[in-house]
Amino acid sequence: MSDQTLLSPPRKPTVRRLSSFSTTFEELALGPSVVVPPEHMAKPSDAHETAAALEMAKHRLAQKEQRSSDGQITPPSTPPQTNFTDQYAFAFDIDGVLIRGGKPIPQAVEAMKVLNGQNEYGVKVPYIFVTNGGGKTEHERCLDLSRQLEMEISPGQFICGHTPMREMAQKYGTVLVVGGEGDKCRKVAEGYGFKDVVTPGDIIKDNKHTTPFRKLTEDETNHSRARNFGEAEIEAIFVFADSRDWAGDQQIILDVLMSKKGRLGTRSQTYDEGPPVYFSHNDIVWSTSHQLTRLGMGALRASLEAMYKAMTGKDLISTAFGKPQIGTFQFATRLLKQWRKDTHGIDAPPRTVYFVGDTPESDIRGTNEFNASEFSQNQWYSILVRTGVFQEGTKPAFQPNATVDNVLDAVQYGIQREAEKNIKTKVQQLSEQAEAIAEE
Repeated sequence: MSDQTLLSPPRKPTVRRLSSFSTTFEELALGPSVVVPPEHMAKPSDAHETAAALEMAKHRLAQKEQRSSDGQITPPSTPPQTNFTDQYAFAFDIDGVLIRGGKPIPQAVEAMKVLNGQNEYGVKVPYIFVTNGGGKTEHERCLDLSRQLEMEISPGQFICGHTPMREMAQKYGTVLVVGGEGDKCRKVAEGYGFKDVVTPGDIIKDNKHTTPFRKLTEDETNHSRARNFGEAEIEAIFVFADSRDWAGDQQIILDVLMSKKGRLGTRSQTYDEGPPVYFSHNDIVWSTSHQLTRLGMGALRASLEAMYKAMTGKDLISTAFGKPQIGTFQFATRLLKQWRKDTHGIDAPPRTVYFVGDTPESDIRGTNEFNASEFSQNQWYSILVRTGVFQEGTKPAFQPNATVDNVLDAVQYGIQREAEKNIKTKVQQLSEQAEAIAEE
């Protein structure tokens, strides 16, 4: 009898239910998970099915795009019976739509209940969250939103502005990561696979004269890593989240941009030897608990471009991800396509995605431009709400398909629109059947 190696079929991953009160980011990163408020741990809520299905869809999508070392992909099981619609879905911005100043917008919780089946049609509608907010992993944002809305949510439902940056982890060696609190962005970057991540704090720790008016606190010193930057070459700059120190961060970014091959302490004579710089999004302003909008990462980018031009006489070439960039919407389409295949056995995205946002320059512009592009496989329908950046009495720079007061109105608008479309379709089908019978 010849020796044989018997290979077991790949094990189908299961979705774990983790308490939003006690789970850690490390536990969330161990595999497919749904974050659950303590009161729902004993029995899944109406939101569980959406959260679990999209978590598995994102897991399978990652398998397809990254492939395991043996080339195997866990096959999806037979699509279960469900009262989910496969015809349309919702995508939500977070700040200014669901959350403002760290607290839920009053209509947000009710809007989620409507999507989870508490509506006159008894239908459940899939939904995802697409945010330009940076500085946190998808797992961390999932935990935050689950606690804020007190509902079951999975990391698979999140697409962050810096999510596409993970695809560059193998391209660059030493990278400078800017923004966020403490060394959170360093941890996000390392989680994405970047091998050698440095922060402005590391640079200041190596040379305290780098930023004359900024001194590291004791906590910042402890989180900063010691190294000799005279021997390091920074190959790329990534602004993952909003800067907490515009003056110091811009000084360091400009030093690197104007250096010879990313070596701090050097200055290029031609100003074309520095590394590329990437921003996780380009929002000029964003909505907070303040009554007026506050400056965002796009404002930092504009400031850097102006200073670079003033100092070198050249235009700064930079790249921004997030909304309104098409790549963000392409990834969302792939995720929803995988969800529909898993749950309904249809290898195509839902025919309509309603994107609900508060910022005309990113949310509405991105939705409209993607919908009109050659890359769109379905209809993306933009809905603008008045609870964030956009305010009544102003004219949006980019016109939405619809404008409503809040997220609950947006959800009800989309569901009603779909119901009317279904009625028209059925009436047309009956009319065609009647005509066919008459011809006989």
